[in-house]
Amino acid sequence: MAMIDVQDDTINSFSLSSISSISDKAYVTWGCELNSTQRTAVFDVDYPLECQFFVKTISLGAGSSDELHVVAVGDGDGKVKEVPVATLRHSMPMVSFQGFELTPPVTFKLTSGQGPVFIAGQHVTIRLEEEESSIM
Repeated sequence: MAMIDVQDDTINSFSLSSISSISDKAYVTWGCELNSTQRTAVFDVDYPLECQFFVKTISLGAGSSDELHVVAVGDGDGKVKEVPVATLRHSMPMVSFQGFELTPPVTFKLTSGQGPVFIAGQHVTIRLEEEESSIM
C-alpha cells in the first residue's frame, strides 16, 4: 500500500492508499507474414480495453523482389482508411518501432509489392484487481 503524506496550511496530514493495482500482466509475442496470396492479417482480442498492442518490427523477407513493399494499418472493421506505416526495399529491408501502440482490432495490409513481409509485435494483457481504499 502506497502512503502519501501532504502538509500545507489547510491540511495537517492525510494518508491515501491506492484504489487499484496491477497484479497480472501477460506479455505475448504476435507475428504474421504478408505476401501475394495473404495480403491482410488481423490482430484482434475479445477484451480490447484490457489489452495493449505494440508493433515492434516490419521486415522484408529474403525471397522478396526488388520492388517497393508498402504495409498499411487500419482498424479491424474497415471503417477507417488504412494508413501506410512502412515502406520497404532491399536497400531498407526493416523498420523498427519504439512505442508504436495500436488499439485492437488492427488490420495490416500489404498495399504494394508481393512480399514476403514479416510483422512482429507484442500484446500485453492487464488484469486490474480492486483493493479496499481507506482514507485516514
